[in-house]
Amino acid sequence: MAADRPDTIRSPLDAAADRGGRAVARVRQQGEQAGRLRLRQLQITVVIAVQAGLAAALAALIAQRMLGPGAHVFAPAAAVGTIATAIGQRARRTFELLAGVGLGIVVGDLLRFLLGSGIWQTGLVVALAIATALLVAGRGGALVGQAGGTAVLIATLAPVQPGLEVPRIFDALVGGAVGILVVALLFPVNPLRVVDRAAAPVAGGLADGLDAVARALSARDPDAAIRALEQLRGLDADVGRLNDALSGAGEVVTLAPARWHRRAQYHRYAEGLKHLERLILYARSLARRSATALQYGEPIPVELPAAIARLGDAVRELHRERRAGEDPQHTRELTRQSAELAGRAWAEGVRSFGDALVTDLRTADSELIRATGYDPEDANRMIRSAAGAGQAAVRPPARAQMHRPARHARPSRQRQHRRWAGRAHRRSGRSESSGQPPVTGHRSQSGTPPNGPG
Repeated sequence: MAADRPDTIRSPLDAAADRGGRAVARVRQQGEQAGRLRLRQLQITVVIAVQAGLAAALAALIAQRMLGPGAHVFAPAAAVGTIATAIGQRARRTFELLAGVGLGIVVGDLLRFLLGSGIWQTGLVVALAIATALLVAGRGGALVGQAGGTAVLIATLAPVQPGLEVPRIFDALVGGAVGILVVALLFPVNPLRVVDRAAAPVAGGLADGLDAVARALSARDPDAAIRALEQLRGLDADVGRLNDALSGAGEVVTLAPARWHRRAQYHRYAEGLKHLERLILYARSLARRSATALQYGEPIPVELPAAIARLGDAVRELHRERRAGEDPQHTRELTRQSAELAGRAWAEGVRSFGDALVTDLRTADSELIRATGYDPEDANRMIRSAAGAGQAAVRPPARAQMHRPARHARPSRQRQHRRWAGRAHRRSGRSESSGQPPVTGHRSQSGTPPNGPG
């Protein structure tokens, strides 16, 4: 019998081995995530390098054929500058290049005409060109850099090489146009693949964080809840890359005719992913309130960690269904189950921080339902109904049986006449037997029978 009894006493060596195993698993997971991130960065680097090389060659060729012989250096430089810009900012980058070149030419020519050429004139021209560009753009960027660089060329080379302004403008036009052409027509990326690669670490990290919060509540470990909070806070960099990917994919489906058929699917996908950023905030709130509730020793019903884990499953399912282009029916069902479990947990009995935890969980459920395409009112109504069903399953509402007393209807006039006639007949019979005159019953004007003798 003693051999069948489980050994509940663990040695320090076993505890150290468990901690070491968890640390190794955590390092392995982080290494795998870092490897996937490096692979995605390598793929993006290869694509941008191929696009830049192709754009530079085409820009140089077109400039030589269209603008005549000469060193058209700025055409391939402008094309490479357009391609090398972050995905999602290339169209804006091209317009900034053109605007910066034009502004630098105008300011440089005007000041050179008024002040002449020289060392201090060059410095003054560049300073005024950059100041003007900053006033126009409001911040640094391609516009400011091109305005300053073009002003330098105008101030230094225009006196010895007349006619520099027009080739500079045409080079900018050719380079920018070729860059946009390569990105949009010749070598467009798959917008959904770009968004999916950026969304995978966000959705996976959010779901893993929710699972960590659920495990911390089940084990009543406030330190684990705090670690889950730190894990969720580490998603900011992934969210930033996701926003950049959404901007780039939106640029591709707008500019590339080969990707126009992806517009509707992209917009549905993007609309759902925008809600993940707010959902991360609610998940962090769940982790904070879980740690506080555990630190204060509040009761944690078993349905509460189950509801949070079900929300994590719904996040994973949303990413899978959006990537496959399916209707997120399973996501809605999992979220509804999460809200129902939250209602059960509240009905089982929670205290102040537990009540706030249930409230945040229901809000997160509603946000995820909105990510599937529901408007706020329908999402709130669905979550409210599911939570109410969970509460009713634990605490059925008391329904008192109201029995109203039967109301006695007023007797009709004929019934009253018959009743009075019967009374008069009985009185007359008693009067005859006693030798008294009979009492005649007649209805008075007030509707009440008289009591006096006739």
